[in-house]
Amino acid sequence: MLDLDAPIFAFSHCRDVVAAVSRAGGMGVLGTTHITPEQLEVELNWLDEHTENKNYGVDLMFASDARSEYENMTIDDFDKYIPEEHRKFVNDLMKKYNVPDLPKGEREKIFAEYMRGMVRTHKSAEARLDVLFNHPKAKVMASALGVPPQHVTDGCHERGIKVIGMVGHPKHVRRHKDAGMDIIVSAGYEAGGHVGEIATMVLTPQVVEAADPIPVLHAGGIVRGKQIVAALALGAQGVWTGTVWLGTSEAETTPLVKEKIFAATSSDTLRSKCGTGHPARRLRSVWVEAWEAEGAPKPLPMPLQSILVNEALERMDRYQPRELVSYPAGQGVGMMHEQTDVRSVFLEMLTEFDETMESLSKSFEEMNKR
Repeated sequence: MLDLDAPIFAFSHCRDVVAAVSRAGGMGVLGTTHITPEQLEVELNWLDEHTENKNYGVDLMFASDARSEYENMTIDDFDKYIPEEHRKFVNDLMKKYNVPDLPKGEREKIFAEYMRGMVRTHKSAEARLDVLFNHPKAKVMASALGVPPQHVTDGCHERGIKVIGMVGHPKHVRRHKDAGMDIIVSAGYEAGGHVGEIATMVLTPQVVEAADPIPVLHAGGIVRGKQIVAALALGAQGVWTGTVWLGTSEAETTPLVKEKIFAATSSDTLRSKCGTGHPARRLRSVWVEAWEAEGAPKPLPMPLQSILVNEALERMDRYQPRELVSYPAGQGVGMMHEQTDVRSVFLEMLTEFDETMESLSKSFEEMNKR
């Protein structure tokens, strides 16, 4: 369908990772919900120049619960929806761990960019879609957390762009199938970022059956080549990966985040609403666990939680307080121990895939001789 050398899709917010995966023979997919259309134009121009003769994808996220009334609101309008209890909770955490304030004037700039890029209404997603349409090498449009409006899917198909939908429950498949998705991602509980409550070992076979004849990608914990073999055995035709690329030299992750990833076991992540208001798996830290503690305020719905914590996350990203720093990551961190580069990860996956397939073939031959 996409003329790939290997059915490995790589979601990343880092254009360097996206380009490297596409060059290696997979499909790099750029996460864009945090940037403005103008910034996206810059990113896609760069990808056009650095993917050689390969293509790439873009994740725009047409969330099913996006509220149109948010489209024209200012930060002052949103402030009215943020309870004082929640503000105090965040501010107290920042003070407790001595996280410096942002330089004077930067808070307003950051929020202005946020309001344009991250409120996650369909209008903002379609503004980024218009940018995608101007880049012929962008052959995939992915949408997490919801089915795109039909005119969006139709517009992609008219331009030869394949549309990917993501599901965390078998019951979600019907809507994606009816909407004409070209590929469906089965995103399990162990995956990083926004996830549901069902593990992929159970989820993927059900999604494959419900989605037939639409091809399915297995997402959740994929770090090794033998896991790709397992995904194909469950009926998937490829894998959607994310966390595995966070430990590469090309990734946007800071040295502290990489240090935490390489030190983490698979139990050192937590599914929490603390970042966006929607359940997302992240590295454990004081920040994440504070929101899960007894007596903590309940996270606000998307996008209000993001607006509440955006400044705090920016401060943590800039000043890197060890106890607080976290990052969206899946349970696959337990198999990641040192920094490498994208091409090495890709080739190691394919090598182990081949070795596992060969080993299985020999095992089946021996069984048949008995």
